[in-house]
Formats: sequence, C-alpha cells, structure tokens
Amino acid sequence: MTYRVVQWATGAMGRTSLRRIIDHSDLELVGCYVYSADKAGVDAGTLVGRPETGVLATSDIGQILALDADVVLHMPRITLPYEKMNGDVERLLASGKNLISIAGFHAPWAHEAAYADPLRAACAAGDATLAGLGVNPGTIVERIALAATGLCQTVDRVVVHETVDASGMAAPGFVFGLMGFGSDPAKGDIRQGPLAALYTQLFSETLHLAAQGLGDRIVGIEPAHQLTPAPHDITVAAGVIPQGTVAATRWCWIAHLAGGQAIELAILWTSDPLLHPEVGPGHWTIRVEGRPNIHMTLSIDEADPAMPRARALTDATVSVALSAIPHVVAADPGFFAYPHPPSWRARLKEAV
Repeated sequence: MTYRVVQWATGAMGRTSLRRIIDHSDLELVGCYVYSADKAGVDAGTLVGRPETGVLATSDIGQILALDADVVLHMPRITLPYEKMNGDVERLLASGKNLISIAGFHAPWAHEAAYADPLRAACAAGDATLAGLGVNPGTIVERIALAATGLCQTVDRVVVHETVDASGMAAPGFVFGLMGFGSDPAKGDIRQGPLAALYTQLFSETLHLAAQGLGDRIVGIEPAHQLTPAPHDITVAAGVIPQGTVAATRWCWIAHLAGGQAIELAILWTSDPLLHPEVGPGHWTIRVEGRPNIHMTLSIDEADPAMPRARALTDATVSVALSAIPHVVAADPGFFAYPHPPSWRARLKEAV
C-alpha cells in the first residue's frame, strides 16, 4: 500500500521528513505546507535537494485541506501558548486527514475539556485519528521506561532525566526564546512564566500516559525547576549568552500517583555540559527504584563525524513519526496511543 502524505512545515525536522517521504517507495508526497513566503511556490524536492516532485509548497491551508491524503506529518516548532496550533490541527482532522504531530497531542485527554473536546470533535467529524509521537515526549518514558518496570516485583519511583547540549543549535528564536537562554532572572523568573506553563502542558501528557501504563492515576504534579546562570559570557551557535543570564534550564516534574508511587521527569537543556559535572554520559538516564532497582543509560549519536550532532535526534524523531503511519491510518478515529508495554502494576487489572 502507498500512503499519501502531506508534509507540514519544513524546518530541520520537516526537511528531514520531506527527504524521507520523497525517497520512500511506500509513501507518496501529495502536499507540502510552509510558513515562510519565500518557500511558497517552490517544488518540494527543490527545498531539500531532491529532484522535482511536481508538488509545490504552499502557505495556504485551504489548498492543503482540499487534498486527498491519508496522513499529515505535522512538524512545526512548538508554540507559545501550547494550544496555538490546535485550530489548524482541528481543521486538518475535520477534513478527513489523519495527523501525526511531533509538537504535542500525546494525550489530549489529560487536559481540561475545553482543550480536548474540540480536538475530539474534529476527529469524529473527519473520521480521523490524531497522534502525538516523538522521542521525548513519546518514546523514552512511555515505552522504554515503562517496559523496564516490568522487570520489578515492586516499584516505588520511576526517574527519567534527559540532557541536551544546545551549544550547536543555530536557531536564535528557539535557543533564546523557547529554551529561555539569555533571560535575566533579575527581570523575570521563567520558572513562573509562559515557558513553564508551556512545558508543563506538554510533559504532563507523558506523565499521565506513564501513570496509565502503571494502572494508576496522577493525584498531583510537583514542579522542581532549576536555572543555571552563565558564570561568564558563553558563545553558542545561536549567539552570546551574557554572564549572569540563564545558561541552562532544568525543567523537572514529580508526579504523585494514587497508589503511592512517583514518576520524576527532568529535562536539562544546557549551553555547556561542563556546567553540570554531576551529569553522567548519555542523553537519558532511567532509574526504576523498587525491587530490584533498574538503571539504564540511552544515547542517540551521529555516526558520521562530519555531520552535525543534532542530526541523530532529528533522524530518530522523524523515524518514530514515519514508522507510525500504518498504525495511525489503521486506527479507530480519535486519540491514538500505542499499547502500553508489559509494565509493573500493583494489581493485575486493566488501567484505570
């Protein structure tokens, strides 16, 4: 079967995805949505160094809605506020297109009805499925860490820590905007502002999915965010981080479950890993505290030293999205989630 695909957005993730779609014998590119006016009207192949495809990029959502497509690969940059993308997503779903996003939508049901109900209604109107997938959120906690708990007789706490070296990221809008680097704590604590709200909404979905996989529910989420000031001016690919401003953010949440267990998720984004001597190797460390204790380290690395280090995670994220296409297309309309892995549960029953 050939799947008819729309590529939505052509940033770093989108360009990688677009190349993969064009090269894949089981995928047919039928549409390409772009945000910048200078890309509109350009052949999708030209945008990514491939032969012309006959598909011209467009910034008109109406043209995308009119297409006959099986799935939209939704890969915009995450936005402030978190729900800013929902209007476009609802229109795409209602037009009869399944949608796989790497920018949220992992568990819309975990939010209030005002957030989830319009998305659910759009799925019903278009007989379509909405899937939020990725590496983290999407895989590390929900699939890998949960699977590790299946080795345990008892579980007290699941801890997942991520470390991302942002020094090579060249997008100032992302590094100084969405990552919060260069902000002055004396003028405003980003742990209390819109960025904290954005990431709490996004990663709370992971925590709710993990709790569901353990056959439990969350009774409270406790924030434990930390900021690291720059000890001196730090030059990164995106620009200069002045001394005293934020050089690293550690977004951390501890979810307390009704059964007494806890799930801790922390994401450290840093401009310089040397600022954190306590952090070990690997992109992720997973620790399950119980009987027995489980310790895991996971890295995603670029094999070609001539390529940017960030390419490895880009490849992995796009792979998660593309490999899900047949599952999402075949799924019942509504919110998609992979079945939980065989994980530890206090009782041998279905998830509550």
